[in-house]
Amino acid sequence: MKIRRVLATAVAAAVTTPVVLLSVTPAFADAKPPAAAQAQQQGERDKPSIEELEKAAEKARKAYDDAVAAKAAAYVVLKAALSDDAPLAVAARAAKEEAAAAAVAKENADQALADAQAALAALTETATDEEKAAAEKAVTDAEAAARSAEDAKAAADEKAATAQEAADDGRVAAAREYAKYQNAPEEALKAKEAADKALADAKEEAAEPEEPDCVPEPKLSTVVTGLPSKIVAGSTTDFSLRVTNGTDRTLDEVSPFVYFHATDKSGYKVIDDAFHLQWSTAASPAWKNVEMGGYAGSVSPLKAGAHADVKLRVKVDAKAPAGEGLALVAGDYVNDDESCGGNFSTEYAFELLAAGSATDDVDDAKPGKPGKPAPHTPDNKPQGSTSTTPVASANSAVTGSLASTGSPSALPRFAAAAGAAVALGAVVVLAGRRRKISGGTAS
Repeated sequence: MKIRRVLATAVAAAVTTPVVLLSVTPAFADAKPPAAAQAQQQGERDKPSIEELEKAAEKARKAYDDAVAAKAAAYVVLKAALSDDAPLAVAARAAKEEAAAAAVAKENADQALADAQAALAALTETATDEEKAAAEKAVTDAEAAARSAEDAKAAADEKAATAQEAADDGRVAAAREYAKYQNAPEEALKAKEAADKALADAKEEAAEPEEPDCVPEPKLSTVVTGLPSKIVAGSTTDFSLRVTNGTDRTLDEVSPFVYFHATDKSGYKVIDDAFHLQWSTAASPAWKNVEMGGYAGSVSPLKAGAHADVKLRVKVDAKAPAGEGLALVAGDYVNDDESCGGNFSTEYAFELLAAGSATDDVDDAKPGKPGKPAPHTPDNKPQGSTSTTPVASANSAVTGSLASTGSPSALPRFAAAAGAAVALGAVVVLAGRRRKISGGTAS
C-alpha cells in the first residue's frame, strides 16, 4: 500500500537511531513532513509520465539503430582501406614495382661500368690510340650511366617508401574511425533496454489496481498491563496486551504490534537486539517469537466494542548494558473490503538495569501520549467468555480469537511505522497522511 513505502523507511531508521529522541512527543498540528517523506514526495512529482517514457524509449531505439548503421558504414570503409584494390594500396604497389625496376637498371649499369673498366685494363701495349680512346670513352659513358641509374633507384625507393607509408596511414586511419563506432551499438543497446524496461515497469504499475490508502483509527486501542517500570538484564518478564475495537463496526482482522527500543545510558548505543519477544494465547498456547515486523498474532474478526488479549514475554540478554527504553504497542487492521488502518503507538517507558540488580516494589510502566487513541474504558465489551481471559476458539475466523498463524502480509504496518516514528520524533508521517485523508484536519 502507498503508505507502507514511506513508513518502512521510518522503521529501518528507528532501529539505528539513538534513543536520545525517546522522550520526544510528536506534535501533529504544526509538524512538517520529515526529510525522508519530503524526498519521496519530490520523487513522486519528478516521476516521468508514460508518454515521456515512450518518447525516451523511441529516442533510445533510434539511437541504437543509428549506432548499428554507423558501425556498418565504418566497417565498409575499413574493409575497403584494407583491400589490395584500395587506391593507396595500388599506388604503393606500383611504386614498389618501379623501385624494383630501378634497382635492376642500377645493377645493369654497374655491371656495364665494370665491363668497360675491365676492357680498358685489358688493352695491350700494341693497342692503337683509337682503341685506347674508345675504351676510355666507354668507361666514361658507363660511369655516367651508373650514376644516373643510382639516382633513379634512390628516387624510386623514396617514392615507394612514401607510397607505402601513405597506404599504411590510410589503413590506420580507417581502423581508428571504425573503432569510434565499434562499441556504440552495445552501449546504445544497454540504454535502449533500460528505457524499454522503465516504460514496461511504468505500464505495469499503471495497470495494477489502485490500492486503498490506510487510515489512522484512534478508536482502536492497545493497552499493556503487567510491564514493570524497571527491567533487569538477563531476566524474563511476562505481561499482557489488550486490543480493543472501540469503533461501531467489525474489524475483520486486527494484528497487535509490540516493539522494544532501548539504548545504554549514553543514549547513543542502540541495544534493541538484546530484547527477545514472544507471544501466546489460549487458542495458541505455545510461545511464538515476535519477529522483526513486530506483530504478535492476529484477531479474526474483532467485533465492535469487543476486545482480545495476548500474553507477552520479553527476555533480555544478560550482557545488555544499563540504560533507558520504551515498549511501543499499537494495532493494525485489514478488512475484507481491503480497507485498512491502525492506531498510533503508545509508549511505555522503562529503566533497564544491569544484570543482578534488585527490583523490589517496582511499579508498572505508565503509558505515554499516543496519537490520540480512544481511551481504554470499562464500557468496552469483551469478546469471549470473560474480560480477563484471552479469547479462545477452534474457529478463529468466526469467533474472533487470536490466530496462531501470525499477521497477514497485507497489513499496512501503521503500528510498526508509528512505533519507529515515536523513537525518531517523526510520527508526523502518519499525521500528514491523516490530513490528506480527512481533507486537511488532524483528529
